[in-house]
This record gives sequence, C-alpha cells and structure tokens, in this order.
Amino acid sequence: MHIAQEKGLDLVEVAPNANPPVCKIMNYGKYKYIQNKKAQESKKKQTVIQIKEIKMRPRIEEHDFNFKLKQLLKFLKSGAKVKVNIFLRGREVENIDNAYTLINRVKEAIEEHGVLENNPKREGRIIHLMIAPKKI
Repeated sequence: MHIAQEKGLDLVEVAPNANPPVCKIMNYGKYKYIQNKKAQESKKKQTVIQIKEIKMRPRIEEHDFNFKLKQLLKFLKSGAKVKVNIFLRGREVENIDNAYTLINRVKEAIEEHGVLENNPKREGRIIHLMIAPKKI
C-alpha cells in the first residue's frame, strides 16, 4: 500500500482467494474508463434485428392481400424479419386448406425478396410463418 501511495496509484486486489492474495498497482479510474470505452465500442458494432408482424385471415380479399403483401415487401427491403400470422376462426379451423393456399400465395410472392426461415407452424388457431430478407 505504501508503494502505491508513493506513486499516486491504487492497489487493486486481483485474486483475493489465492494464497497469498494477489494485488496489482494501477490507476483504477483509467482502467474503468478503458473498460467502458470497450463496452461502448462493442455496442456500436452490434446489429439489432427487428421483427415485424403481419396478421391475415384465410378468407382475405384480393385487395387486402395485395396491401398486406406490399407492407411485407417494404419490411423485407428495410432489412427486418417478418412474422406472418394467419388466424383461423370458427369453421376455418376445419377447412385448413384455405390457410395453406394463402401461405403458398405468400411464398410465391416473396420469392425474390425473402427466404422462409422455417416451415409454417400451427399452434391452435394460429399458423406462424417467419420470413427473413434475402442477403445481397
């Protein structure tokens, strides 16, 4: 401690459980500053992936489908992933073929702009479909 005080630095305990405890003489304020700068730099390089969501029904009209498709393509071009949810109500659950034809229409429409991340998943009355933008 005496040597650290003479040099105007801090005595930092590095390994307190070691026998004898290991200490280091350093400028602790400067050390913390450098650690914060490294953390900020790593945050800058990080990319945040957004997930947008579009909701549809199996008996969607043509104009509504085109509008939703236009939004989906806009999201993909901006670099966001898109989650398409198809909601089934009442007897639509029994006639699930309509929902899968809608999924096929979406697949065909986004072939140039996006890629399916996984096969459509059915959870109760909802069918999920994840679409990621194509890499350029």
